Amino acid sequence: MEMKKILVLGFLVLPMFVHGQDDLIRKIESNKSYSTPKPSGDNDQTKYYFNTLIDLEHTDVCNQASSGTCWSYSTNSFLESEMMRMGKQPIKLAEIFSAHCVYIDKAETYVRMHGSVAWGDGGECHDVINMYAKYGAMPQEAYSGLQYGTTRNKFAEMQAILKGILDAVISNPNGRLTPSWKKAYNDVLDSYLGHIPEKFKWDNRTYTPKTFASERVGIHPEDYVELSSFTTDPYYKKMVLLVPDNWSFSRVYNVQMMDLTDIIDNALNKGFTVAWAADVSEKYFSWKNGVAYVPEKEYDDMTDDEKKTMFDGPRDERVITPEKRQMAFDNYETTDDHGMHIVGMAEDQNGKKYYKVKNSWGDKNDYKGYIYVSKAYVRYKTTAILLHKNGIPNRLREKMSI
Repeated sequence: MEMKKILVLGFLVLPMFVHGQDDLIRKIESNKSYSTPKPSGDNDQTKYYFNTLIDLEHTDVCNQASSGTCWSYSTNSFLESEMMRMGKQPIKLAEIFSAHCVYIDKAETYVRMHGSVAWGDGGECHDVINMYAKYGAMPQEAYSGLQYGTTRNKFAEMQAILKGILDAVISNPNGRLTPSWKKAYNDVLDSYLGHIPEKFKWDNRTYTPKTFASERVGIHPEDYVELSSFTTDPYYKKMVLLVPDNWSFSRVYNVQMMDLTDIIDNALNKGFTVAWAADVSEKYFSWKNGVAYVPEKEYDDMTDDEKKTMFDGPRDERVITPEKRQMAFDNYETTDDHGMHIVGMAEDQNGKKYYKVKNSWGDKNDYKGYIYVSKAYVRYKTTAILLHKNGIPNRLREKMSI
């Protein structure tokens, strides 16, 4: 997934902020453990104040910088939490190793499809699991992906060159494709991201990416399930996820809309985190304020005052139906923008529940890199979720024969 309407010349640009908040006030008296400070006055409606209900183990917030690799950052973060859940020592995994492997395989698909698949940084949560199964994994210390003179990801030049090579190949100027294009393409990838070593040394031992995955990470790729919800396909069966960045044409389980949040709730309550792909282009997804919800009115129908105060505190939400959700997909209002990692649950001062979501845009927002997302938003704007099969309620696993 990549950012919708805000990917400019290959650079990832964050969404426009919607009316920033004042600095958070200091925490005072409370019988609850608030993630944000309890207000000092009598009026609890002026800001959001979240009480943590579930906060599962996870690693620190990272920054994908100028790259559309949210899918890799979010799902590798998810795998790091899976290691913790299994009682393993958490290891910071190399997100750009996963991306490098995807760009190898995606190039072959691009050429086989004569260029008729989306090209760019984007991918899906399942890509990390698929690359793990095929190529393995590496620790961040052994593979930073920074070989082009910066300390942060910056993919625009690399992607322009890679696409130039591939477009030249599919134009077929020789009348027959030569075997040389793959070497030329991979040499460019290696120049920018670094050559993937056959073996590497880490923690006083020598590994291959495959042995590191099996011996140190230790997950089983077949245990992970991806799901979405569409009215256009049979429920509880697999279907192709029809979004541009599903370059591998992978299939996901189609569940009913309410199942999405039922599954996430069940997973969190059982200690499983969830990789989450969603649309984040809406005005009511505010990275600066660290809150996403679905207001009762469409943004264009709001008064200026309603727009200005949209994040001043909890608001009533629109009722989301499967039909509304599907229409948003069909009208391109919901597109495959961004991947994040659901790590917990909280409630606001009115008792409404939100998911605590770890993002990969650094820690420069009101909640230090996290955003609190309402269930209505998740039902409306999710493109897919990925989790361990044991996090799915048994009644749904039986319907899907998982």
